[in-house]
Amino acid sequence: MDHQDRQDSQDRQDRQDTVEVRELRYFLAVAEELHFGRAAERLGMAQPPLSRAIQQLERRLGVLLLVRNRRGVALTEAGEVLRHEGRVAVDAATAAARRARRAGAGNDGSRTRLVLAVKAGDSHDLLRRLLGAYAAEADAAEVEILPSGTCEQGEMLRDGRADAALLHTPFNSLAGFDSEALVTEGQIAVLPARHPLATRPHLTLAEVSDLPDLPLARWARDGVHPPGPGPAITDQTQLAQLIALGRTVAVYPDSARAWLWTEHAAVPLTDAPPVVTHIAWPAHSRLLALAALVRTATRL
Repeated sequence: MDHQDRQDSQDRQDRQDTVEVRELRYFLAVAEELHFGRAAERLGMAQPPLSRAIQQLERRLGVLLLVRNRRGVALTEAGEVLRHEGRVAVDAATAAARRARRAGAGNDGSRTRLVLAVKAGDSHDLLRRLLGAYAAEADAAEVEILPSGTCEQGEMLRDGRADAALLHTPFNSLAGFDSEALVTEGQIAVLPARHPLATRPHLTLAEVSDLPDLPLARWARDGVHPPGPGPAITDQTQLAQLIALGRTVAVYPDSARAWLWTEHAAVPLTDAPPVVTHIAWPAHSRLLALAALVRTATRL
């Protein structure tokens, strides 16, 4: 095989190995809905062109991605791999576009903007000190605070909605991010101030988990509330009100004392694991403003 033949062969292989972001979005909609009709509705398109696009993708890759039957769609092993890898690729492409827009916004003479994702109600004092110290830096960027629900900060980093995030181990994963540990603290039970346990000097996790009159609040993870008798919580204000009314109890890092109402009581938990707050950012980030924010955070 001469040089030209080898080049032509390589070009054909490259075309086989190339998947467009549009195709990945189509495939992911079907893979997540497991139904062509629902996927087409979600994408705002007709079903026949969606089916043709998936078939063309399968032919080019040379593998079967989906098994179609009367009940809907099932993923093959190859389809499961593409679903996982495709989600990462689509998030990366979306993140690149979002961060490029934010980086280019300063070209008109306005300040660079950074987006910092934080769980609503957590790290209040740390966040206040960080924003104050960073604002005093020369050429500091404008920092937009993006509140999140439970364990949503990592997803906001991956898809580009945020440039940095405050993550809390052991609840959040640091996988795929660079990070610096900032604060280590204990945990507390947040109870109604009139509850009999509110006057105790300390409690254990078992004592808090087994209260028949005060079930633990249930925060959603990945959009799904875990099973249990406690109320399903969607935001911080709702939780605060339900605790004050004597309907639930919650476990939080000690820094949550900053948002407690007079109708709340905070009791230390002796056996809860310590919570470490980290500032985290995408490992490939090259934003100078972000580097300055991280330096300020570690100095605190």
